[in-house]
Formats: sequence, structure tokens, C-alpha cells
Amino acid sequence: MLASTSTFNNLSTWKRFISEGVLDSARLNKQIEESWYRCRQEQVNPYLREGNYVLTNELLTAQREKNALLMEMALPHLARVNPLIKESGMMALLVDSDGYVLSLSGNEKTLDDARKINFVEGVRWTEEEVGTNAIGTALQTGEAVMISGMEHYAIASHKWSCSAMPIYNEQGIVMGVINLSCPVTHSHPYMLGMVASMAYTIEQEVKIRSYKNEQAFIQHAIKLADYYYNRHFIVCDENEMIVSASKLVRQKVPRSIGMRLSDFLQCGYQIELESASLLAKNIEASGKCLFLVEKGASASNRLFSAKTFHFEGEIGISETFQHTIKQVKQVASTEASVYLFGETGVGKELVARAIHENSSRKNGPFIALNCGAIPKDLMESELFGYVEGAFTGAKRQGYKGKFEQANEGTLFLDEIGEIPPAMQVALLRVLQERKVVPLGGNKEIPLNIRIITATHRNLKELVNEGTFRQDLYYRLNVYPIYIPSLRERRDDFPFIASYICQQNNWNLPLTEELLDKLQNYHWPGNIRELQNVLQRLSILLLDEGVDYQELIHSMYSLGILQQPEEQVSMEVVNLENQLTIRERIQRDLMLEALQRTKGNVTAAAKLIDIPRSTFYKRLQKYGL
Repeated sequence: MLASTSTFNNLSTWKRFISEGVLDSARLNKQIEESWYRCRQEQVNPYLREGNYVLTNELLTAQREKNALLMEMALPHLARVNPLIKESGMMALLVDSDGYVLSLSGNEKTLDDARKINFVEGVRWTEEEVGTNAIGTALQTGEAVMISGMEHYAIASHKWSCSAMPIYNEQGIVMGVINLSCPVTHSHPYMLGMVASMAYTIEQEVKIRSYKNEQAFIQHAIKLADYYYNRHFIVCDENEMIVSASKLVRQKVPRSIGMRLSDFLQCGYQIELESASLLAKNIEASGKCLFLVEKGASASNRLFSAKTFHFEGEIGISETFQHTIKQVKQVASTEASVYLFGETGVGKELVARAIHENSSRKNGPFIALNCGAIPKDLMESELFGYVEGAFTGAKRQGYKGKFEQANEGTLFLDEIGEIPPAMQVALLRVLQERKVVPLGGNKEIPLNIRIITATHRNLKELVNEGTFRQDLYYRLNVYPIYIPSLRERRDDFPFIASYICQQNNWNLPLTEELLDKLQNYHWPGNIRELQNVLQRLSILLLDEGVDYQELIHSMYSLGILQQPEEQVSMEVVNLENQLTIRERIQRDLMLEALQRTKGNVTAAAKLIDIPRSTFYKRLQKYGL
């Protein structure tokens, strides 16, 4: 009887507030009362029956990548409590600081009910979108909150009970929210305690991770300063405090380490180049890697002006790539269309991002599309979008194409040479008129975007062959930039390899011997192939007992690096003539074992029942 009276009073309270804007403060706690007033002021629809804004799969993937640290820290905890959550009829959500649901798990019946109101992965569940709710209100107030039934502002959530707690990083900034939800009939008093406990545990792990990252950052900064000993070079932490300096800098300013950057620059230096090579995506502790020039140095001795330049990668010291970066810096501040060309895997998207990040559009979106990965019959809708009902299977709200998504920012079209002739005509029209009409629509959408294109093919040859329109070629090829191959950047190998390992937390000893072997390879896959090789070598090191020489040898035995074909073929012929029948059988068994275990030497040795040390010796003996 008491429960029905309470429900009736809450319903009456809600109806009166929605119709008259009048609220008896004794009816609701202060958090919910203030939230209701915010929702009314923002004109949130109280009769909303489902969430309206849901990310596409592509955008949800991007949002998850943006919040990779949050997901890495939180998902193991959610997985551990998942059995309890399922049994209790609840579901658990991980939500980012923008209010997007990144992960959703729990009781199947509850998940089915949630789908009916669009409470799914990718939905945005903020106060502005769906009114007072635990997720949105926790983000708004920065505090833990439990909201049940009619305490929700919109009808969509009236049958739900939800508890949420913000997760803070070590700097006191909200990373996201942990939320537990269930039908109001299954509400549990301990829900709020559960989310608070998980949020606190995650926060502690984030702090520990941050401290370790900071220590790794400092150690790497010291190594960099030692490498650049003959250049004016410093590394600053996120607070612009100098943590490392090269020998030349320490000689001129003995107390440079520990100084603030602003104070240090009063000692006769100015910034020549700022590199983001120390900023790994999986490390929260950030910093600056700065190349300096002494004030009054002649312009001919300076590669860059004093203005800082941001590049998400390793610039290195090779003249070929320094020249590329100089071109990027020159064109970034303009609105010119840029055409990037070079072999596959050289990092064309990184260069495109650098142009965007150093332009006046840096606060706008950067949208990348690989034209070669889109089926021809879907390319038009992917580029130009479509309205609701444009074709069978079209999304209910329609879809914004890449051109519209990139408005006020930059659109990067990779592998532009793969666009079919019919689409080239449509693309040319959009580039000329700077307007786009979605499929099935009749309204022109004005565009304010910058176009960057790239390809590993020779566009001029495609024009001559008649497979690429000449007028489109000249429209795109305003400012061409060549991205050199890895073979042309041999001086940069120590920096690129170190950057990749540091970015991915691969504890790989980059000795002179290993780097020499890497530099002697021709790298047809360029940086992308180098990253694969370094990852495979780091995985090999996880095998207990593998020593460094085994690691070096594995670069050949697993086919990561190959000797010149002529040399290999001669060695194979000579070995074939020298091996006995028994040795040939042993060799063939080893090859089969390696194939079956996908190159795992330890597993292959176990498969044919011989010691791993013997297996390695035979690898060398048989030239495998």
C-alpha cells in the first residue's frame, strides 16, 4: 500500500512540474530537483520515449579508441562482477565523459528491455539528450547519484532504477561514469555502493598507471637527451618543467633540468621544432620534445622557425623527412588542397593529420576515409550521406556523409586513385560548388572543408591511361608532397623503432646489432611492416628463456627478415646437397611444426618432442 501511494505521489509530482513548472522541494532530493529545473530550462522533451542520438559503428569505434585508457582500466572490473549483475537482473554500463555508452553488459532480459528505449552501446545518455538520469546527472554534478522511476525527467526512463558514479583521473578530471541499471521493480539498495566501490578502485589503478607512465617518460627523455647530445635539445613534462637536456644545453645552462620552460627561454634560446614523438597514445603523462636554436643563429643553420610544430609521430633527423615536414609546415597554415604520394605504409595519414593539427581548422573534425576499402555501390552514400527512407535498409535518422561530417574541418581521402569514374564526376562537382546533396534529398548543404588526398599509385599515369579525370587531378594536385619510404630514412631508424616500442609498451632491447639488421632490410611495407616486425619480436621475448641471440636468429627463421633471394637460393642448393636423408626428414618435420604453430618455436619444439635449444641449433644448421 505504501509503495503504491509513493508511486502515485511521484507521478503527481512529475505531472504537476511538467505542466505547471511547480515543484514541492520536499518531494525530491536537491540533486534531482536541480536537475529537473535544468531540464526544463534546456527544454528537454519530458515525453521522450527513447534515446535519439546513437553513434554509427564507425564513430563508436573512434569514441572507444579515444577512451582506450578508461576501457582498459574499467572493463576487467565489470567482467568480474558480471555474473552477480546478471543474477540480480541488472546491467552495467561504462560511459565516457561525453555521455556515450561505450560498453553494456548484464542480464539478457534487462538488456532486451533497454533496447526498446534505445539504451544501447553508442547512445548518448546525457541530461541534454534524455533529461534527468543517473549517467547524465552524475556527469553534470560530478557526484554519485541514484535515480529511480518517476524521479527521471523523461518517460523513457520511468520504469528504470539507475545508479552512477563518476571516475576521476589523477588530475581530478572526469574520465567517465560507471552505471548500474535495472527495472524499477528489481531495484537494489546496494547498487550505489557497488558503482562507488568500482569507481574508486579504477581511480586508484589509474593513479598507479599514471605514476608508472611518468617514470617511463622520464627514463625515455633521458635516453633521448643522450642521443641528441650534439644538438640543442630538451624534454619538458606536461607542466612545462624541463626533465632532460642534451649535453650542449647543460653546458650552456648548467641548472637547466628542473627549470620552467618560460624561464629557460630567457637564457638565450628559442624553440626551433616541437615534436610529439614522446606522446604515446597509451600514456597519460605527456610532454614536449623540443629542438632549440640559440638566439641570433643564422637562418641558414635553422631548419624551422621559432613557431612550434605538432607531429603525432617520430620526425627523426634524416634530411629527406625533414624536407617533407618543412613542406607540411609551409602548407598547413594555408587552405590549399594537398596531395600526398608515396609507397604504402609510409604514414600518409599521420602527415595529413599533422597538416590538420597545425592549421586554423585544428579545432574542427578530421575525417579520414580509405576509398579503396569502400565498395563501389556504397561509396556515394558514404561520401555524401542520405536522408531517411532514401533506400531500403536506410537508417531511420538518415546518415551524414563524410563531407558533412568533416564540415569546418579536414577531409582526408586516402587511396583516391581507387575512386570509379562515375564517382569522380560527382566528387568534382562537390569540390567545385562546395555543396553536397545527400542521397534522396533535395536540400543543398554548404561545405567549409579542406581536402587532403593520398595514394600509393601514380595519379599522373592514371590520367594518361584515361582512368582518372584530368580536371579532378588538377583540382586535387594543388600542393603535392612526397612522403619518403623507410629505405630513404635509414638515419631515423633508432627514433622510429624507439617511438613505436614506447608507444605500445613493448620492452624490446633496441641494440646496435638489432638496429643494424633492421636497417639492412629493404622494407617493402615501410613503417607499417616495421611495426609488425617489432611486435612479433616483442611477442617472442615473452617466451621464457629466449635469449638475445635466439631473438636475432628468429628474425630469419620466422621469415620476418629475409636474406637476398640469390644468396638464399644458393645456400638452399648447397645445404640440399650436404644434408643426409635423416637430416632432410628432420628439417621437413621442423618446417611442418613451425607452420602448424604459426612460427611459435617453443610450441614447434614441443610438437616434435625435442628440446628448444636443440630446435634452435637445427634451425641454424638447416638455414631455416
